[in-house]
Amino acid sequence: MARETIVKGPNYVHPEKPSAVGSRNSLNRHDRDEYQESRSIIDEEVDKILNHIHAKLPPEVLEKLDIMGSIKSKLHNYFNQDFQNMLNRYLVTMEDEMSKKVRDLVDKEENRTLNRYSAREITEILDRIGGTGTFNTGEIEKSVVNMYSHLQMHIERGMSELETDTNALLREKSDVGAFVRGQNSYAIVKCSFKDNARRPKTVMDVKLSIGILDSELVSRIYHYQVPVTAIIKDIVAKNIHQLIDKEIEEINHLALDEGREEMNDSEKIFEKLRIMDKYISDDDSADSKRYQFVAKRFLDSVDGIQAEIDSKDYDALNIRENIKKIIDKENIRNRGFNTAVNAITSILDTSKMGYQYIENFKNARDCIIREYEEEDVTRLPDERYSIRLTYYDQGQLKLLRKAYSDQIDELDREVMHLWNVCDGVYLLDRDEKGYDDWETLSERMLNPKTKKGFFGKKKEQEEVEEEFDKGWNEISFISPKETTVESENPTDEIRLEEIGKRFPIMLQKLEDVYQDVKDERRRVLESRISFLKEQYDKFTGKINPYHVQPGLLLDIDITSIKKKKTTMMNMANVINEFLFSVSKGFSDAAFVSLSRTRSTERADIEQEFESVVE
Repeated sequence: MARETIVKGPNYVHPEKPSAVGSRNSLNRHDRDEYQESRSIIDEEVDKILNHIHAKLPPEVLEKLDIMGSIKSKLHNYFNQDFQNMLNRYLVTMEDEMSKKVRDLVDKEENRTLNRYSAREITEILDRIGGTGTFNTGEIEKSVVNMYSHLQMHIERGMSELETDTNALLREKSDVGAFVRGQNSYAIVKCSFKDNARRPKTVMDVKLSIGILDSELVSRIYHYQVPVTAIIKDIVAKNIHQLIDKEIEEINHLALDEGREEMNDSEKIFEKLRIMDKYISDDDSADSKRYQFVAKRFLDSVDGIQAEIDSKDYDALNIRENIKKIIDKENIRNRGFNTAVNAITSILDTSKMGYQYIENFKNARDCIIREYEEEDVTRLPDERYSIRLTYYDQGQLKLLRKAYSDQIDELDREVMHLWNVCDGVYLLDRDEKGYDDWETLSERMLNPKTKKGFFGKKKEQEEVEEEFDKGWNEISFISPKETTVESENPTDEIRLEEIGKRFPIMLQKLEDVYQDVKDERRRVLESRISFLKEQYDKFTGKINPYHVQPGLLLDIDITSIKKKKTTMMNMANVINEFLFSVSKGFSDAAFVSLSRTRSTERADIEQEFESVVE
């Protein structure tokens, strides 16, 4: 009967009955008088206001006010009306509604225990009936987990992009940080913003180069001519490292179970070196540990096999041809670079960054993508991009560095040749016109043959000749001596800086010599300076191979309007998506290998409603 008096539901409305919608009374109040409680609070507030009036007003004003009559009654009525409404609303909404919610929650949990589903129990019943081959929920459970993980991943990346775009709007400027997120900023090899040569006020050119190391690639990239032996050894080495990491993880779990602390980074390194002796050895015999995964006769039989085998030497039943067929079937040689190309093209498609030209040099591991097929900048729009995706190994980088240094030598030689010609024209003009510059003036003042005395007499002096080696060329400051690291990894940045500083000096000399702008000799010299300056800017815009390590290199050239920046901002999303697809990124081993410690193992992780024994 008591349960029937408790009326549930939002449709029951009554001003006085407890627990009803719009009621002034609460079911949880019992014998308490809310009117008496509110009256005491109202009286206290009115007395505080009256005391405040007594303290602030002067006595002559208080004598004229009827404090005990009109003012107190008005204040009392005002507080009574507002406070009573608030109190009734609080009683109904907070106390009654909360009790309803708790009661409904208890009823819901009681009903849930009656038809509770347990995946483990149903799986055991199905296993006894038909086995895991007939009734298997593992794939469905994995799919659900993958869906939730992908959803969470997209939400996190979306929030990160929103935060980055917001920061870019607050900065109100374009910089390197607009392209790559903070966690991938280390991958930038070169990024430069400069005004467009044809439209410097409205258009800017952006050069961006991103390098991804071999160790950071999700799928390993092999060149077309990499021997099969090298591919097999890389696969075996990767498997060995996975086994070593698994043993390290087991040792840490065992230490935690025994109450000991897990190994730190230094201890893990030494433990890996100790465990490595189980899998590898320098012994080259057939019984060596290094051949426990792949037999020595297999490696000897496939030694020297490239991507292609001559048709006259092809034997379908031979070991070497079958091993090569396994590698080709699994796409081990092509998987890495194909993954990168598929990633960049699919991201460009989904991000509405269309491209009209693509050339994929599969064997060279080189892919060129341009928004427009035309390369003439005078005929192209101001919003465009060009991408070059290339994989470099150590041998290619050595040749690129050699060619880079040779090009600097040639550029230096041509610029110095032009420098000598301009200097000769300047000296010839100075001698013909007979005006002084710093060299002639210092020569005449410091090394005079005769000099007048104080009384007009000529006094002969001995000519003083100072001979010294001039170390400063007055163009660039003296660079320090190269260290061992700098000598083994030269970048020639100082030489390039000095070459660039010579161009304005040569132009200034021509302006001092020739007053006529249309002079034939001046036009010849200025055209040569303009050509070398253009080639110099183009060469310095390229990537310095001394700054690149073996791996995947993404070279991007963007031309974008300064106010719109449409291509630049869209390309920023493409780059971040591409890095997320093909690169594992840099990660601190201390955080990656951090396992679950006992401080985070709690018994109340899975909270359940349990029956209370009275």
